[in-house]
Amino acid sequence: MKKSSVIFGLLAVVVLVLSACGPAATTVPTTGPALKVGMVTDTGGIDDKSFNAASWKGAQDAVTQLGVTAKYLESRQLSDYDKNIQQLISEKDDLIVTVGYAMGVNTAVAAKANPTSKFLIIDYTFPDCSGTMVEGKDCGSSTVMPNVLGTYFATDQSSLLAGYLAAGMTKTGIVGTWGGIAYPTVTIFMKGFQAGIAYYNTKHNTTVKLLGWDDVSQKGTFINSFTSTDDGKNTTASMVQEGADIILPVAGGAGVGAAAYCEAATPKCLVIGVDQDWFVTDNANHDIELTSLLKFVNVAVFDGIKAVQDGSFTGGTVNYTLANNGVGLAPYHDFDSQVPTALKTELDQVKADLISGAITVNGILGEK
Repeated sequence: MKKSSVIFGLLAVVVLVLSACGPAATTVPTTGPALKVGMVTDTGGIDDKSFNAASWKGAQDAVTQLGVTAKYLESRQLSDYDKNIQQLISEKDDLIVTVGYAMGVNTAVAAKANPTSKFLIIDYTFPDCSGTMVEGKDCGSSTVMPNVLGTYFATDQSSLLAGYLAAGMTKTGIVGTWGGIAYPTVTIFMKGFQAGIAYYNTKHNTTVKLLGWDDVSQKGTFINSFTSTDDGKNTTASMVQEGADIILPVAGGAGVGAAAYCEAATPKCLVIGVDQDWFVTDNANHDIELTSLLKFVNVAVFDGIKAVQDGSFTGGTVNYTLANNGVGLAPYHDFDSQVPTALKTELDQVKADLISGAITVNGILGEK
């Protein structure tokens, strides 16, 4: 059954939970009709400890700081995307937030059919059509749409830092990565991770090996799910059996399976989280969480809501990078004393070089 959480409030705080397990949220006083925000989650669910949860945090921050109202509709399967979007359109929400690459075409079709409705989509940009693609079927739009704001996150930059860190911290000389589904928004993490390892090998004349992704062949390890923690455990186990001692799972909630395996393994392996700081969102596994790749989806959602509220909303694309703090590495937390000072210094320089353009992911991998 779909969960939804609806927030109403003008002069007093009102919390209305539409399902027994839906999250509570609040509004702040406003002087007029509050801006209405509706969000459609991807199939990972609102509590995925990943991009759905981060997106909802951005909406909740807007409730608290901007006085808007917000609600979400959960998508349990792909067929829920259209009906959830249509429900929010029918409710005349001022901004509809669609979360995830998989909703690209659905969002574009709905936006073109409803040009007065405003949309913000996470992890997708327009135009997305090329060659013989059929608009509305194979792709969403051949042009920028004035009522749709797309968001792009340069997670290959932050994952390059993570790959460099992993290569400097591995004891076996082998690290691994695996993904949920082979979407570009997933493989971009894996590509950057490979580049970081390659760059470390070049700098240190080492031969750290990566399991789970090869950017030349575009082949890697995927579990075809963002929710199956069992598949996450099993895939992590296979990589550890091949010698990997640090794992980067790029699979939303399914990535928790990697943490659970590494926590129980003898010896323990380490994981690198994605999207949010797992040290904060996953209290059970602090001793195996080396760091996390931060993707500030919450900021993108908040910024989009604020733009609608202040009248500056326009269609197009917003890029979130290391340069504008849209992506980054989380603190090392319990591992801070274990990461050598020299490695930290190198990572600071690598970050600076990525921001300046002195190095690029494609350049390191020998690609255009």
